[in-house]
Amino acid sequence: MPEIVVQREGPVGTILFSNPGKFNALTLDMWRALPDHIAALDADPAIGVIVLAGEGTDAFVSGADISQFESERGERDAQQRYAEIVDAAYLAPVLAAKPVVAKIRGICFGGGLGLAAACDLRICTTDSRFRMPAARLGLGYKPEGVQRFVSLIGVQNAYDIFFTARVFGAEEALRMGFVSQVLPPDQLDAAVRQVADTIAQNAPLTLRAVKLSINAFLGTGSDALGAHAAADACNASEDYREGVRAFAEKRKPVFRGQ
Repeated sequence: MPEIVVQREGPVGTILFSNPGKFNALTLDMWRALPDHIAALDADPAIGVIVLAGEGTDAFVSGADISQFESERGERDAQQRYAEIVDAAYLAPVLAAKPVVAKIRGICFGGGLGLAAACDLRICTTDSRFRMPAARLGLGYKPEGVQRFVSLIGVQNAYDIFFTARVFGAEEALRMGFVSQVLPPDQLDAAVRQVADTIAQNAPLTLRAVKLSINAFLGTGSDALGAHAAADACNASEDYREGVRAFAEKRKPVFRGQ
């Protein structure tokens, strides 16, 4: 049964997309459930980082479950409802105050590529494959989503992947700047965990302020005024004082997000 599985391990909350028979394609119910799962982890004080991953070794997410298109988005009204649900899912990683990391192995196509683009960091395996096949399906891609790709990989690369709808590999994704690391498959889990643990040791208010600032620059999810306020809140926080004390005392700081 296609589902989303939520796992908590220390400061890392993982959202696992499970539909292995279809390379973890997302059903409408999975798209609908995703924002609530992300919001729950974002609100959990024990969680510092959210990781999105696909079940198994074959795929992160292969896209939306196309077998549902006729029944779930056949008519104009149904198309609008479907689009609103998917748009909310894309926006959920952006709106999360905590860092969101996409752990990618295997296929990352279509809606999976869009979902990965909505995350803050993307780490993939050497055998990962990427594709934006909208032009092969006749699907329209909204300006907000296209803007996100332009911000991440630049105008020419965005034109390339949308116009050609071609498959490209991990090294090209790294060259474009879509992913931050490319690793052998057997090293992915440990590397993502190390990155997540490192992030989780840092001041939550600072992480939130940086994310708001970057999203404000990209024009997604926040404005400059909110980013400025978040930065000011860091400087007035107990965490800031703790960080200064820990530096002077040559010890690791203990941040509480306050």
